[in-house]
Amino acid sequence: MTFAELLEQVGSMGRFQIIHVTLLVLPILLMASHNILQNFTAATPGHHCHIAIVANYTCDDNFTDVLYCQELLRISIPVDGNQQPEKCLRFISAQWQLLDPNATTNGTEMDMEPCMDGWIYDKTVFTSTIITEWDLVCGSRTLKQMAQSIYMAGVLVGAIVLGFLCHRFGRKSLLIWSCLQMAITGSCAAYSSNFTMYCVFRFLTGMALSGINLNCASLSVEWTPTKLRAAVGMVTGYSYSIGQFILAGLAYVIPDWRWLQLAVSVPYFIFFFYGWWFTESARWLATAGKLNQALKEMQKVARINGRKEEGDKLSIEDLRASLQKEMSSAKSTHTAADLVRTQSVRRISCCLFSTSFAYYGLAMDLQNFGVSIYLIQVVYGAVDIPAKLIGFFMISFIGRRVTQASALILAGLAILANIFVPQDLQTLRTLLAVFGKGCLAASFNCAFLYTGELYPTVIRYIGTTQGNNLRRETKQTLGLDTN
Repeated sequence: MTFAELLEQVGSMGRFQIIHVTLLVLPILLMASHNILQNFTAATPGHHCHIAIVANYTCDDNFTDVLYCQELLRISIPVDGNQQPEKCLRFISAQWQLLDPNATTNGTEMDMEPCMDGWIYDKTVFTSTIITEWDLVCGSRTLKQMAQSIYMAGVLVGAIVLGFLCHRFGRKSLLIWSCLQMAITGSCAAYSSNFTMYCVFRFLTGMALSGINLNCASLSVEWTPTKLRAAVGMVTGYSYSIGQFILAGLAYVIPDWRWLQLAVSVPYFIFFFYGWWFTESARWLATAGKLNQALKEMQKVARINGRKEEGDKLSIEDLRASLQKEMSSAKSTHTAADLVRTQSVRRISCCLFSTSFAYYGLAMDLQNFGVSIYLIQVVYGAVDIPAKLIGFFMISFIGRRVTQASALILAGLAILANIFVPQDLQTLRTLLAVFGKGCLAASFNCAFLYTGELYPTVIRYIGTTQGNNLRRETKQTLGLDTN
């Protein structure tokens, strides 16, 4: 018998698989919160130089004379081309003549200088972000992109390191460790006293996220029959989409970045504690030479599924025969170079790169749409629901290749069309971006199955995470984020 037939014998989609997949998707719910968390914790509010050129008077959060503040702002801060206060410049001396709309001035009277005494931030939407905490604006604005790039670097390193370790020590152990690491480092990031400390903990959080994503995917796929993997992939994909709703709601209720960081990190302590219940992959146990333990796990599954007698009939010889090919292939080693070593795997890698590159390009720049950041986050999550459902039916009836190609082509056309849409047509630009994001969400459903079915485990997650990291670093290099 093949391993799939053994799985059918103990219950291919019974009570065990339902409980197993349900518990595995819970950590994925908050993965979106960490991936795109900086849309909110690193949001850049409106700001201008701190006004300190008029003795004993400054406009801050506690100043109640609005009219006076407007006048003080006018004589202290120059305006940009959109008639908005400059964010990074102020007048060296107060320009009292600007209070008279008919007054004329010359250039020497209006000499300007950079912000020397800090900034005043608009706190109507965000009471606190890492931007306002450490003044990551003007000359330091690139540090915002650097923080996200460091996080994505952690995701990449975690994919390589934890991908190798899970192949050696098992999925369950690495998943438990990753949940604990996520809980600790994510919580520590909320208590960071400086930007460097914050980046270090975000790097470690990114590593943990790779371990969670990889091992949740492996455990769900390896205990599921092939014919039902598309359905499990859809459930997993929807959990990530629901996580985007959760993030929007949490960010709206918790406008302080430290508390928001804690809110999405502390639940991983719960995932860590119940992770000990998970059943290790019988495939991995067999390929690791632990046939006795693999047999016990198969019999445990049979018992939970109400097929104890069928489980008792299994023997080590059955397992050895069904997994003979996989046990022999386990002796070979794999590296990241295997992503491009052969033509077929190279094509798959290119698809995964393009999916990640475009997806995170759209998902991580919500402030640039000019609408409520909470609303656009909800819309981005909502579009995933029909997109992934359509993708599921296409995968089931047409196949993975056609679905992946169609989704990527449509997403590419939507993104390219946005290049030619004028900036003032924000509604049309947003609609095209949302449509493209939906296509890419459907594409990720295919990517989930491709990495689970066509890649060796040790390189399974590397392709996706390299695309994420490449996209963020390219964006930083080109200076596409103007905040």
